[in-house]
Amino acid sequence: MSKTLEPEVRQLTTTEGFLCGAVAACIAVTASNPAEVVKTRLQLQGELAKGGGKKVYNSAIDAFVKTWKNEGLRGVQRGLTPAYLYQFLLNGSRLGFYEPFRRNINLIIGRSASEQIATTSVAAGAASGVVGACLGSPLFLVKARMQAYSPALPVGAQHYYRSSWDALATIWRTERLRGMLRGMDAAALRTGMGSSVQLPSYNWTKALIVRNGWGKADSTLTFLASSSVSGACVCLAMQPADTALTRMYNQPTEKLANGKVVGLLYKNPIDCLWKTLKTEGALGWYKGTTAHFLRIAPHTIITLTANDIIINAYKSFW
Repeated sequence: MSKTLEPEVRQLTTTEGFLCGAVAACIAVTASNPAEVVKTRLQLQGELAKGGGKKVYNSAIDAFVKTWKNEGLRGVQRGLTPAYLYQFLLNGSRLGFYEPFRRNINLIIGRSASEQIATTSVAAGAASGVVGACLGSPLFLVKARMQAYSPALPVGAQHYYRSSWDALATIWRTERLRGMLRGMDAAALRTGMGSSVQLPSYNWTKALIVRNGWGKADSTLTFLASSSVSGACVCLAMQPADTALTRMYNQPTEKLANGKVVGLLYKNPIDCLWKTLKTEGALGWYKGTTAHFLRIAPHTIITLTANDIIINAYKSFW
């Protein structure tokens, strides 16, 4: 008896996957950016102050309300333009390079390219995330500084820029390449930790739902459930590194006699985590966790759900 062969699913090229992932991430960041502004400010308040210092914002909701009241829509959406550009590079890389990396790592170790292996999935997720973080690091630097700036209730170092272009030009003029690359090691650490669990947890949850008959593979509800689990995993994995990243990017700098511009507070992300632990305790690492989850959960849900929908729509037309 002849066996009916199932049609092979067409794999997207790396460029196609990059563009689909980038569009999905830009859709998501429009909704998640206000929570990112809140998270950034909560992570910076009481920086290196014994016991966490005096609170300007009492909670994520309080920070949102005060920002909206004092700065309006512009305040809660500060840094949106560099956020779009950053997400294009980060998630375009994270979602676009993940499958090529995973399939090639599988082949290198002598396994089938299509086989889902936990270790190679985590390695591919981390590698694709680090690539995206390094490409987008200057834009995240600008975004973090613009989001931290508040004319009404400032916390942390304040950097005022008229626009994203003004920010990039100012940083290049005053700090050159070293300034543009400031915090890249923290960005790689944060994003590698988050990316190592984002797609593996999403794919594992999605496969579990389909295998147990709880939903169909192309169901929006399946996308949403899988994305929710993935968002929680990402938040837990990267919170301390995320706090270090925000502080590394936003710290004040000074120019030494030899012309070198250095950060006044931290040498690297490990130094930042250690100093935060010594002065603020372990809870200092987790400042802004609620806001982080309120950002990462909808952002992950929208990004991964939109990515699946965009890919399916793309394949149906081309």
